[in-house]
Amino acid sequence: MTDPAAIRLLLADDHPVVRAGLRAVLETEPGIEVVAEAATAETAVARAAGGDIDVVLMDLQFGGGMNGAEATAAITARPSAPRVVIVTTYDTDADTLPAIESGATGYLLKDAPPEDLAAAVRTAAAGRTALAPAVADRLMNRLRTPGTALTRRETEVLALVAEGLSNQAVGARLHLTEGTVKSHLARVYAKLGVESRTAAVATATELGLIRR
Repeated sequence: MTDPAAIRLLLADDHPVVRAGLRAVLETEPGIEVVAEAATAETAVARAAGGDIDVVLMDLQFGGGMNGAEATAAITARPSAPRVVIVTTYDTDADTLPAIESGATGYLLKDAPPEDLAAAVRTAAAGRTALAPAVADRLMNRLRTPGTALTRRETEVLALVAEGLSNQAVGARLHLTEGTVKSHLARVYAKLGVESRTAAVATATELGLIRR
């Protein structure tokens, strides 16, 4: 019998094995009920609008189409929206910042212990923030040293440079002029204390600002 007081979950991940694992962990928890699953971000957005979901566990990367951060923004933009907790393998600034800026209430890594996952669901359902320790530490460091933290746009530019794109190609991808891309990179170099694209990518990767 369905518990009317239970926290109702939507699991959004493009891997059936991951969804099954999340379901297996969370269905043993009292007061938590998995009511739906979604294999695409688009499906998650549509299902979350049904009015019977309290918390969405959202992957960041789907096979194609909308990503998890975009889906989070679409879900949380609606009135009386469910809370969204990101559950992913990625913990770089390039991943965490867009997700949190999109309205995610929580951010967990897939290797988190089951009790942490259940606690994050309950915390999010109560309207409080639930962050993986590594993510919380990184955000605190950004607040303590704002002069050295890369902005979201700087992170986006550097991530594309890391993929091997030229300044012109980066500009085309992000709808920026080539001069604007160069300006972003100049600020990145200054913040990271480097003088080249290669060094900027290496340093940012080492610091966990972008992933390779």
